[in-house]
Amino acid sequence: MTSEKTELKTTDPIESSGWKQLRDNVQILAIALILALGIRAFVAEPRYIPSVSMVPTLEVGDRIVVEKLSYHWRSPTTGDIIVFDPPAALQQYGYTKNQAFIKRVIATEGQFVRIHNGQLYLNDEPLQEEYIAEPPDYEWGPQQVPNDTVFVMGDNRNNSNDSHVWGFLPKTNIIGRAVGRFWPVNRIGFLDN
Repeated sequence: MTSEKTELKTTDPIESSGWKQLRDNVQILAIALILALGIRAFVAEPRYIPSVSMVPTLEVGDRIVVEKLSYHWRSPTTGDIIVFDPPAALQQYGYTKNQAFIKRVIATEGQFVRIHNGQLYLNDEPLQEEYIAEPPDYEWGPQQVPNDTVFVMGDNRNNSNDSHVWGFLPKTNIIGRAVGRFWPVNRIGFLDN
């Protein structure tokens, strides 16, 4: 009589539950990463303020949230603080496409802009700007904002590389609208747009 030996492979319950837990954790991390990247690409992203062009509203080192959805349904309006890719005129000065800028929308298509005697005029009416560091010490315009563009300026009027230097910003360059500051802690809050 021949006896056949049958070997049964048993699974160690501890070992299989360990691998299952590891696999589940990796899946959760992958899903979280995909969601985070999707949100950053299409909904909102954090940004760092590297220059003094928006002082006193935004200071060097401030960290802000830029939302990317609202301009799919509406156009930028006067007062919005926007983040944008540099237009061709700025790229000629050596800025690269991925060096985002932040400025305030002053005028939209069809409006007239003029800077005279330290006062900014929008459609021949003086624009009240409590948010600026100081009045501009230069003359500009009058010029009408062309279609599909906006006129943008930094709140630190005399220390800002903006539309008064390089011209109008194509709307297609706009990344999104700055909506709030989350750092430093003592300055957390929504930005007035």
